[in-house]
Amino acid sequence: MSIIGLDSRTDPNKILPMTYKWARQHYKDGVANNWTPEEISMQKDVEQWKSDKAISETERRMILWNLGFFSTAESLTANNIVLTVYKHVTNPESRQYLLRQAYEEAVHTDTFIYCCDSLGLDPDYIYSMYETIPSIKEKDDYVVGLTKSIMDPNFEIKSKKDIEVFLHDLVGYYVIMEGIFFYAGFAMMLALKRQNKMVGIGEQFEYIMRDESIHLAFGCDLINTIKEENEGVWTPDLQKKITDLIVTAVDQEKKYAFDACPNGLLGINPQQFCEYVEYIADRRLERIGLEKLYGTENPFPWMSQAVDLSKEKNFFETRVTEYQTAGSLDWD
Repeated sequence: MSIIGLDSRTDPNKILPMTYKWARQHYKDGVANNWTPEEISMQKDVEQWKSDKAISETERRMILWNLGFFSTAESLTANNIVLTVYKHVTNPESRQYLLRQAYEEAVHTDTFIYCCDSLGLDPDYIYSMYETIPSIKEKDDYVVGLTKSIMDPNFEIKSKKDIEVFLHDLVGYYVIMEGIFFYAGFAMMLALKRQNKMVGIGEQFEYIMRDESIHLAFGCDLINTIKEENEGVWTPDLQKKITDLIVTAVDQEKKYAFDACPNGLLGINPQQFCEYVEYIADRRLERIGLEKLYGTENPFPWMSQAVDLSKEKNFFETRVTEYQTAGSLDWD
């Protein structure tokens, strides 16, 4: 039996006994992280957004660009789960997690609806930025191209070559889209929150980043399991191709970082966002058994701390948002 492949005899309706305990653990971690955007007050964000002095034009631009990118990127990731990954991964405990992930993508989509409604933003402007902003469009088009093969409704896994194609597209979806293309934006919004600006949106980005950490962990475990169970598919040619794809993704994310925040924030410049992307990319490469490329130090050590959501709040000031496994995940 294997999670996917030519000899897979998995019964998708028989979840016990479980084969892949890691898939079950990711599901349980996701449940422990459950949240909704309405739990977070946007009142101060609205006041700051309407103020002429609280938020600079540079910061407004950065906020709009990140809302524009993430608002459509979440739909793109959801489509990949329900239309491709779920179809080909028939192992029941893995499918249970994929359903959980699909729900979380719906929550993330709802988050950007909530942000746009709260701030009174023009939805036509925000939700068309993936077509009108070149560096956003470039990233979206790149990922669509990377997952084009398995989005073909006629794609089936009948040979080792098909498994290689599936691995290629899983890397495009989990490692590049969720593991690299989201992280400059995360750093920007959490850097703003550290200055006590747009804290409501910042908290929602913390929660989204927490979810994405589990998505990424599941995706890498899935990729590594397929590699282990299908000898000969992780060829040197495929490894080089994937490494090259990640290098291109890093370059695109750097371009986006300079476009979205050309003048930097207080004490932070766009070059540091680029360094953070390199640091993240090295960790992604190592996670799937490839050599790291950049050797860049983490310029934002506070990023890991920023998404440790174990917190106590005064009941009369805000809703309690403690979670069960705040310290158990690898945030970067």
